[in-house]
Amino acid sequence: MSSGEFFSSRWIDRPAQVTELAGGLPLGFRAAGVACGIKPSGNPDLGMIVSSAAETTSAARFTRSGVLAAPVLMTMERCRLDGLRAVVANSGNANAATGGRGLDDAAKTQGSGAIVAGVREDAVAVASTGVIGVPMPMESITRGIAAASGELSAEGDVAFAEAIRTTDAFAKRATLEVTLPSGTVRLSAQAKGAGMISPGFATLLCFVQTDAALSPQTCDLLLGVTVKRSFERISVDGQLSTNDTVILQSSGESGVRVEPETEDELRFGEALDALLRQLAISIVRDGEGARRVGRVVVSGGDAAAVEAAARAVANSPLVKTALHGGDPNWGRIAQAVGMALPGTAPLSLDVAIEGMQVCARGARAPHDGEALSQLVARDEVEYVIGLPGEGAETEVFFSDLGHDYVSINAEYTT
Repeated sequence: MSSGEFFSSRWIDRPAQVTELAGGLPLGFRAAGVACGIKPSGNPDLGMIVSSAAETTSAARFTRSGVLAAPVLMTMERCRLDGLRAVVANSGNANAATGGRGLDDAAKTQGSGAIVAGVREDAVAVASTGVIGVPMPMESITRGIAAASGELSAEGDVAFAEAIRTTDAFAKRATLEVTLPSGTVRLSAQAKGAGMISPGFATLLCFVQTDAALSPQTCDLLLGVTVKRSFERISVDGQLSTNDTVILQSSGESGVRVEPETEDELRFGEALDALLRQLAISIVRDGEGARRVGRVVVSGGDAAAVEAAARAVANSPLVKTALHGGDPNWGRIAQAVGMALPGTAPLSLDVAIEGMQVCARGARAPHDGEALSQLVARDEVEYVIGLPGEGAETEVFFSDLGHDYVSINAEYTT
């Protein structure tokens, strides 16, 4: 049954070989989400994903923060990242900046997960999200893992997606059917993220499953390429998280093998790319009180300059508040680019908003202000910036910045 609701952004096209499904996990996977008492609200706060396939392959990517949370360190150092069979993820507590106790707690979580999943400890990844600097309530964690093990099912992706939310206004998940030349496979994902979002990803957790048969090398290649085009291209507040984790697992239970450098790999990669890019935009759209999503595209002759300009615009509080208010103040865009690229000569800068040129070679271009005001009142607004030269181009998706973001983060631990 097709839900037809996931690919909602005009910037992401659903590949022709992809059909949206209402839910459910690929063959070989079960998941669950439960409330174990980490969150004072009593909302779901612990989830598990388990693959029954002994030959499951996988790949993972993590935050590049200098302050790595205990579950990130433990998973990186104690897991076979190419053969992960299970994931234990919690919300409500990040287990970050918790010292030796935090590492011990992450290891205990891994051990408990291995027992209930019936797999080796080094095949269990651990992920956490929530408040930083608070010890984990391990009795609750252990109790939650036991409860989740009894709830595991092929339809558990919905409960799992709920269990990993923190300030997320809505759960983020999708199940896709992908028709390849060699056969049909399923691809599903569950993600969370709404704040502390910046490159290297975000306060972001994302778990992806497929019943296609992928080698560890193919898993790693496809995940690396698609993460660079999705979670590496978003910003809500320019803040780099301690806990970012993205994991791809392949059970192979469909019997369809995706070989390197084949049409199967190309088509599967397109589906994975679209899936992660839409999830990334959904995270930006959530954006802790966000009203609109912006996309800034910058082109020019210098890759470093193009990237710096795009990040400056996406992270500018002046640009972001203008986006929130539907204010076509393109001068703020010019200011942000100038801050990122200081120099002694005027910058020959072109700016277009929703296809309307507002700045040409560093000066105002004649345009219809009333029409522009209507264009920036849309839910998605695109800014295209041209720098001198040719050859480099990049994009960043970003949220606006409004009153709710301040309220949410001012009251986060109180």
